Amino acid sequence: MSAVLPSTLTLESPRGVLLGPKGWAALIAATLTIAVLVPVLNLVVPNGSALHFSDYYVSLTGKILCYAICALAMDLIWGYTGILSLGHGMFFALGGYAMGMYLMRQIGLEGNYKSELPDFMVFLDWKTMPWHWAWSGSFIAQMALVVLVPGLLAFVFGYFAFRSRIKGVYFSIITQALTFAAMLLFFRNETGFGGNNGFTDFKRILDTPVNTAEMRVALCVITGLVLIGFFLMSRAIVNSKYGRVLQAIRDAESRVMFTGYNPVAYKLSIWTLSAVMCGIAGALYVPQVGIINPSEMSPAASIEIAIWAAVGGRATLIGPIIGAIFVNGAKSWFTVAFPEYWLYFLGALFIAVTLFLPNGIVGLLRRRKERKA
Repeated sequence: MSAVLPSTLTLESPRGVLLGPKGWAALIAATLTIAVLVPVLNLVVPNGSALHFSDYYVSLTGKILCYAICALAMDLIWGYTGILSLGHGMFFALGGYAMGMYLMRQIGLEGNYKSELPDFMVFLDWKTMPWHWAWSGSFIAQMALVVLVPGLLAFVFGYFAFRSRIKGVYFSIITQALTFAAMLLFFRNETGFGGNNGFTDFKRILDTPVNTAEMRVALCVITGLVLIGFFLMSRAIVNSKYGRVLQAIRDAESRVMFTGYNPVAYKLSIWTLSAVMCGIAGALYVPQVGIINPSEMSPAASIEIAIWAAVGGRATLIGPIIGAIFVNGAKSWFTVAFPEYWLYFLGALFIAVTLFLPNGIVGLLRRRKERKA
């Protein structure tokens, strides 16, 4: 049933283009930096040069870009729909485990025990592969699971949660409890996911060595391009009629219901999409970092994703990306320079943003721009 919302909740799509001239220029510059500049500085510029981009920074950049995808997914569900999830770390880890299973099978006979079974299974005296490892040798099948497992879990959970009209802090607590339960499950050795050690010691991906400079650069570039693609997709979503409904649900869900729209379908679809985005980010993260274990499902990991979105600026799309880059860049520096003070810095940063920058870094920049104008 179609309807028109009151003027404060209009569903008309914005008349502006997807991106303005400055936006397209910035996007092209970011694409060229990721796809051209990073490979050249790492593979062409010699090691002794001041312009050389080391392998460490290539891997670090790729890891932070994976986090930025998660922050962007959080912005869709929290910034534009008003649903604070504290369980997106679980979807991230599920995508990572799906990729990790394939990478473990790619080790083949090069493991410590020279067996077709992964080393942790041999150590635990497993004789055969568990049933859920049946398709782990196929790259296509595992990439399908990267999308299907987080997406299906999010869909089933969201269906019952949204139909029951669970919202606000109750929804946040339930998602955090679900993530904690998943973490405890994956810690158990009998589940077949490596227990507390998880998966590591990867050798190849698509029969190509994973620890070469060329592969590290390729993975970093792919991650950057995926992030840019997700950003453009998200921009198109929030500028569409569908996106206007999501924002109306965020601002006044009861009024949306009274005008004939079904919030459950809208919330469920964007919730599932954001989970799939996190799963893909996790799959890109694992070969670049070289390990996946249950700690990625810890409640703290999901809370950090929300912090990235808040620091950068919710409901801006670019803000959470900036927040993820800023917070994780600072984390990389602090954990080396002042490792014992990192958590204090993170807590102080979140409190400062809450008290003085409710719209995050992007909100601060916009206010300064408006004052100058």
